[in-house]
Amino acid sequence: MTRGLAAMNDTGFRWFFLSRAITMIAGSMSSIALAFAVLGIDNSPESLAIVLTVFTLSNVVFLIFGGVVADRLPRALVIQSCYVIDILSIGTTAALLFSGTATIPLLAALSAVNGAASAFVMPAMQGIIPQLTTPEHLQQANAMLSFVRSATTIGGPIIAGGLVATAGPAWVMVIQAGAWAVAIVLLALVKLPAPDPSGSSFFRDLRTGWHEFWSRTWMWSICLAFMMMNAIHIGAWGVAGPFIAKNDPRLGITGWGWVLSAEGAGILLMTLVMMWLPLRRPLRWGMLAVSALAVPLAVMGLYPHALIVAIAAFVAGAGVEVFNTGWNVTEMEQIPGDKLSRVASYDMLASFVAMPLGTLAFGWLIGRVDVSALLIGSAIVYAAIALGTMLVPSVWRMGRVEGALSS
Repeated sequence: MTRGLAAMNDTGFRWFFLSRAITMIAGSMSSIALAFAVLGIDNSPESLAIVLTVFTLSNVVFLIFGGVVADRLPRALVIQSCYVIDILSIGTTAALLFSGTATIPLLAALSAVNGAASAFVMPAMQGIIPQLTTPEHLQQANAMLSFVRSATTIGGPIIAGGLVATAGPAWVMVIQAGAWAVAIVLLALVKLPAPDPSGSSFFRDLRTGWHEFWSRTWMWSICLAFMMMNAIHIGAWGVAGPFIAKNDPRLGITGWGWVLSAEGAGILLMTLVMMWLPLRRPLRWGMLAVSALAVPLAVMGLYPHALIVAIAAFVAGAGVEVFNTGWNVTEMEQIPGDKLSRVASYDMLASFVAMPLGTLAFGWLIGRVDVSALLIGSAIVYAAIALGTMLVPSVWRMGRVEGALSS
């Protein structure tokens, strides 16, 4: 088998990959369905914001607990159990929509359940991949998963839009629940040894995870950087971008759709490159590449023409994938496997915690300062933070583990 698909030689990874691909395809449609379900009940952006914010807050609250559980119990079992919870909550959502009894408070409560379940699934996913493949195939495994994720990001919303328009959002929920059921069966075919009992309390395991996280300068410095970078990105790209698209004909709403598609295409193309091109300095190249996200921000501030912004977004998307692959590989190689989910949960917590603040801050600033200046300033700060992490010696010098590049 060619180098790019070498991870498929590992039987356990093959079943996991198929399970993950099915859930990513169905999951890429669910957010669209949920948004239109909410707007169908109350055509108000505030109601939609409530449902989405509740999911994020629930996710953040439970993340560190999810990491401990994923290290103490069989990770495939953790994922399967959370999928059962998801099926029940998604199925309840569909039933409420079919019966016409859905309300915003009920959808928000069910969204909180999904957010909590996701908080246990994500650390388990991060921890299980190194158990399913070899160090030589780890980069290819991550790139293959990223390829499916980016492909569904492009195609999923299109399919979901058609289904919602013709059949309604409830049927998309039914499809998602069915996909999760299939994934549970496929995960049952993944055979892994049970983790060794930790012999310590839940909260002691939590403290151990924090020590593993904080004792690695490369990890906490990049996580701290992304706490700020993600807040800037979600505000400048997620709030200011649509605002400019609606009010500047050079970009326009249709043009904004092309920009987002170009970003997804950049990610997709780079996943193919990452299947074959080994990253010998994964953090150095990753942080350099992700700094390219500043380019489309600056372009939108200087001259928001749809074609130019789309080209910049394509480059930025490619940079995002270089970082994602390099970061995942480094984390999986450098963190002991029995502590990986806990450490990953602290990483995710740091990445997500400031994002709601970024959304609120940019929403407030857009109405009070010049948007062009705001975006240019945001681009400069974003790039400075990203490139500044390479001043940390362990970020600059970090390489692959011995033998990882031999195949």
